[in-house]
Amino acid sequence: MITVRPSAERGNINFGWLDTKHTFSFGNYYDPKYMGFGNLLVINEDIIAPGQGFGTHGHKDMEIVTYVIEGELEHKDSIGNTETIPAGEVQRMTAGTGIRHSEYNHSNEESVHLLQIWITPDHKNLTPGYEQKSFSQQDKKGKLCLLASNDGKENSLIIHQNMDLFGCILNNEEIINYELKSRDYGWIQIVKGELNINGNNIKTGDGVAINEEDKLNLISLENDTEFLLFHFKS
Repeated sequence: MITVRPSAERGNINFGWLDTKHTFSFGNYYDPKYMGFGNLLVINEDIIAPGQGFGTHGHKDMEIVTYVIEGELEHKDSIGNTETIPAGEVQRMTAGTGIRHSEYNHSNEESVHLLQIWITPDHKNLTPGYEQKSFSQQDKKGKLCLLASNDGKENSLIIHQNMDLFGCILNNEEIINYELKSRDYGWIQIVKGELNINGNNIKTGDGVAINEEDKLNLISLENDTEFLLFHFKS
């Protein structure tokens, strides 16, 4: 079953310094129909104004993935990491027993555009951890590039959940086929462009819940269509 979550129906809050769209209930946005999807709890699309950001705050028992689309994000945390995350890089933070961090737009001139993703870990009270890797446009062009997995295969980030996270960029009419087992489930989030998924057309900002599908037929309908594919395994 393919269920489309249209971009225009997401929760949208503009604080001036932050323009954020919530796929699932988060903060001041609440929709009982969208309380996450399995172990995928949050997909927030954030645009942060120059020189602005989130002050120091805490998290616990969560895998947090940040996918920077444009600009650069500055990160500092309580376990000693001070990093800049430019477009094309992906960060994984394991909150575990507790971590505090801040996130700011590294530029005083340009906005930073990113997706922040929360996934429940397979165990609570993990040791807090941090990992960051670069995945080039070329790495993702024409194929599913593994960004995160539970065992770090193919030089991916390690995420503490039985899942694979892929990034992909396709030109117009390029096709990707992907298989899932009967009890697996997934989600596709369109970063930009337009994609046909098993006969359903989806566009920039749309999300797709995938249940009880053994095959995915993904056809790009525009050049440089970019998307993330989450595959949660049974």
